Amino acid sequence: MSTTRPARPRLPAARQNDGQITDWALAAGGGDREAADRFVRATYEDVRRFVAYLSSDAPGADDLAQETYLRAMSGLARFAGRSCARTWLMSIARRVVIDRHRAAAVRPRTADTADWQTAAERAQPRQLPGFEESVAVLDALSRLDPARRQAFVLTQLLGASYEPSFRGPCGSPTS
Repeated sequence: MSTTRPARPRLPAARQNDGQITDWALAAGGGDREAADRFVRATYEDVRRFVAYLSSDAPGADDLAQETYLRAMSGLARFAGRSCARTWLMSIARRVVIDRHRAAAVRPRTADTADWQTAAERAQPRQLPGFEESVAVLDALSRLDPARRQAFVLTQLLGASYEPSFRGPCGSPTS
């Protein structure tokens, strides 16, 4: 009977050098430019793939990766190495993508047309009067005496019935 141990499963190449990447990050945080260059070169493709996947924007992945490294480099001096540098970097990348989505959500959308006025008019509900009609109605209402204006507003704008709704004690309408 043989007592040889089963072979250890091999880690992916990206995980085999996590210790080296973390060492480069720590050295870069101390000011070593060569270590910073190695850190970026060793992790750039992983960051780019990750942000492309999260954002569903492969063409914009380079911009998101650059933003990730801008944030990472400014915080590298504070990186203490309590976790793998790759994990730390990917958490920054995730926040960059989230921030990009939030910024896009509050930014007004632009039309892909040169004829913006026609596009804006098509977006308006058809049954509503336009600005000019509203001004004309307000002008006409201002010329009516108060009782007629009140009757018009109640019946035409608010949908009240012409029939009196208050009835006297015997059921007959009061006026």
